[in-house]
Amino acid sequence: MTREDYGNAYQRGFDLTMRFLISRGVPRDTARDVAQAAWVKGWERLSQLRNESMVVTWVNAIAMNVHRSVLRSERGYQSLPEFYTKVELNLAAIDVNRILKCCAPRDRAILELQMQGDTAEEIARKQGVTETAIRIRLLRARRAARTRAERKPAQICKSFQAASSAA
Repeated sequence: MTREDYGNAYQRGFDLTMRFLISRGVPRDTARDVAQAAWVKGWERLSQLRNESMVVTWVNAIAMNVHRSVLRSERGYQSLPEFYTKVELNLAAIDVNRILKCCAPRDRAILELQMQGDTAEEIARKQGVTETAIRIRLLRARRAARTRAERKPAQICKSFQAASSAA
C-alpha cells in the first residue's frame, strides 16, 4: 500500500473508526484521540498489513488495542478529591495589631497581658501595683484604643507619633 493509498483510506476510514469506538462505549472525545493514534500506529506498521482491502478493519483492531492500553494505564491513576477550603482572613486580629502598634507602650503592655488571658490581679502582681490601679489603667487604655480605632487609619499612628516625639 502506497502513502497515497493509505491517505485515502484514512480519509474514508477515520470517521468509521470513530463510530466503531463509540459503538463500543468509548466517549466521543476519547474516541477521536484513540482513532488518531490507531491510524498513526497503522501507518508505522503498514508493512504488517496483509490485505489492503481490510485496512479499516485492521486499523479498528489497532484502535481497540490502543483503547484497552489507555484504560489499563488510567487505572494506575487515582483522581484525588478536590478540597475546597475557604480562605478567611482574621480581620479582627489585623485591626487589633494595628491599634496596638499605635498605643503607648505602657497601655500596649497591659492590653496584651489582658488579651493573653491574665486577670487584673495577675497583671497587678506582675506590674507591682494594686489591682485597682490596673483596672483604671485598662479602662483608660481601652478608651484610648477605641478613640484611635474610630479615627481615620492615617491619623491613628500620626497622632501617636506626634505625641511620642513631643514627650
